[in-house]
Amino acid sequence: MDFAIFARAVFALAITLGLVGLAAVALRRFGPEALARFSAATGRKERRLAVVESLVLDPSRRLVLVSCDGEERLLLLGEGQVLPPVKKGRA
Repeated sequence: MDFAIFARAVFALAITLGLVGLAAVALRRFGPEALARFSAATGRKERRLAVVESLVLDPSRRLVLVSCDGEERLLLLGEGQVLPPVKKGRA
């Protein structure tokens, strides 16, 4: 292989890695503000869905309070198993 071709490939690789590094630094420094300005400039509507609170019951289940269109709903998230209802009364 000719030395000039090898040197050209190494130089191209160095330029490419330099541009990737420069883009990473620019995104770290200016990225969050630019994205916030862009989303504010588009005039998006207010979000309809929000997680109000979350409570871990055990390692496989969690209670989540969700607000949607001003109404709050309580969700039980788990492994996908259907659990039988607990009967109240005498033991």
